[in-house]
Amino acid sequence: MTPAARVQTAIELLDQILAGAPAEKTLTGWARKSRFAGSKDRAAVRDHVYDALRRRQSAARIGGALTGRGILLGLLMQDGADADALFSGPPYAPEPLSDLEKEMMSSSADVAPLEDIPEWMLPMLQDTLGDEIDENVEQMRQRAPVFLRVNLQKTTVELAVLQLKEEGVLAEPHPLSDTALHVTEGARRVSNTETFRNGYVELQDVSSQAAIQSLSLKTGMRVLDFCAGGGGKVLAMAGRCEATYVAHDANVARMKDLPLRGKRAGAAIQIKSLEEVEKAARFDLVFCDVPCSGSGTWRRTPDAKWRFQKEDLEALTALQAEILRTASRFVETGGILAYATCSLFPPENSDQIAAFLAQNPDWHCVSERQWRLDEGADGFYLAKLART
Repeated sequence: MTPAARVQTAIELLDQILAGAPAEKTLTGWARKSRFAGSKDRAAVRDHVYDALRRRQSAARIGGALTGRGILLGLLMQDGADADALFSGPPYAPEPLSDLEKEMMSSSADVAPLEDIPEWMLPMLQDTLGDEIDENVEQMRQRAPVFLRVNLQKTTVELAVLQLKEEGVLAEPHPLSDTALHVTEGARRVSNTETFRNGYVELQDVSSQAAIQSLSLKTGMRVLDFCAGGGGKVLAMAGRCEATYVAHDANVARMKDLPLRGKRAGAAIQIKSLEEVEKAARFDLVFCDVPCSGSGTWRRTPDAKWRFQKEDLEALTALQAEILRTASRFVETGGILAYATCSLFPPENSDQIAAFLAQNPDWHCVSERQWRLDEGADGFYLAKLART
């Protein structure tokens, strides 16, 4: 595919997404049907689409329309590309630029980062980010870095760096976590390396790794990951310390790959239903990475930012409160209840903890931490609670 053909394809896919189709499903469907597109073509089209969604509003304003064409044109203008050359006309390129579009190209493409956030969310982000809001929102408009977690049960950070380098992947340690590697070159090769296939490293954001590092895991503990999902957090715990690990999720299908991932990592993870958890002995640590807005990760899933509505937040905070109440029953005396989200919104984080403590005076907050994008991480929140 030519560069112009990639732009035309991205325009068509964006129009489908703007009409309501999920971005990832749209991209995957196109890739499966388009056998003529090589891996570099698929990657370029994906980058165009996701960059456009990250900067949707500012790009649409600059490009003159909230359409696939308008957004891509505005995006290219922001990035200083030669839009006139790319919009060169059929059969494979977008229609040539109109006189009005050419006139817009001569105007300023300056952007205020906050225009790429839905307006109703801004007060919540201001509460969390304060004076750093512009810098953090600017990070949301960019592609996310790729991080790996080193499995300390199988290797060391130093050895993992050398192993990856031999396979064409360059990575360096990150200061937020002692297991984290920031991939600086060859990110798309990671899943095909023997280092990854043998369970020496896993893909995981550095803020999640930092949160797990702060849990004070000890050998022999009984640990429950109550909202396990794909199992990334419980595998991170198992990569640090030998203990009894139990995983539960209300949606069992989310855990379908966990046995294979656990085998690759050399970790024994027990998967239990809610009934089995209720019958089991209490746990020294109950970790709840609850369903949330995902606002701290929206540069990775940018279409979610535009789909998320106030009523979604209300439903989520009610669910989070219910999970927190339920999970607290499974904590052993002297144990820790860890509540986590990948959100930057106070109603899902500090407000949720304050409400729980107000209703449960026999509990107190041991510590809480909000990771931000300007720290080089995704947005992530963790509160550790214990009975008074």
